[in-house]
Amino acid sequence: MHFSFPDGNAVRVNCRDSSALLAAVRQRLAERRGFAIATINVDHLQRLGEDARFRSAYGAHDLVCADGNPIVWLSRIAGRPVALAPGSDLVLPLAAEAARAGLPVALIGSNDESLALAARSMQAAVPGLRVALTHAPGFPFDPTGEEAAQIIARIRASGARLCFLALGAPRQELFAIRARDALGDVGFASIGAGLDFLSGHQRRAPQWVRRIKLEWLWRMLSNPRRLFLRYAKGFAILPGHLRRALAIRGENRK
Repeated sequence: MHFSFPDGNAVRVNCRDSSALLAAVRQRLAERRGFAIATINVDHLQRLGEDARFRSAYGAHDLVCADGNPIVWLSRIAGRPVALAPGSDLVLPLAAEAARAGLPVALIGSNDESLALAARSMQAAVPGLRVALTHAPGFPFDPTGEEAAQIIARIRASGARLCFLALGAPRQELFAIRARDALGDVGFASIGAGLDFLSGHQRRAPQWVRRIKLEWLWRMLSNPRRLFLRYAKGFAILPGHLRRALAIRGENRK
């Protein structure tokens, strides 16, 4: 499944499901190949349509999976189905891959307290996991600035081979590409609020809410001032992407 933009750039969801993503990560870690993981959702789609720098960074990601149900539905309409693989659900499985390979991880983003709690939660859930570095950048974090360069140097010195980025879009995706290219053998996973969910600093929607595909509504009602406009903008772009998905389906039938 791919999403095209008027300037000719495209973002391709190239991991069909979480199993495919984890298999790709396993291979890249074994081969000491750096990588960047993006988890696309409607908010990202909306931002991609407005921000050329974000599009360029997103297009440079090695592994992209579907983080939201609308992405899954659009893929099915297009006849190129992918399964839901939310970034928050990938944190522990990715950490398990690193632990299995005997490789340390880094946690970047959020705040110091949340990172410390998340690290303890991850180590309790994943035996043998080594957290080599935790770092909470200043705000606002500039992924192109000097602090980003310092973080890259700290990751290199720590020996971490997989970094979880909780910096928010588009900062985490921009930083992931810069750091991947600078380090060469380190993987970067942009997982948004995933670490705050593990630390308890944010509460995730109950399982029954996720099961009926209403996690977005739960999140919006939990912080309407911050999220209402974001979701409104996201829903506004869906008709255009629906038309493109139908066009792709038509092309598949030719």
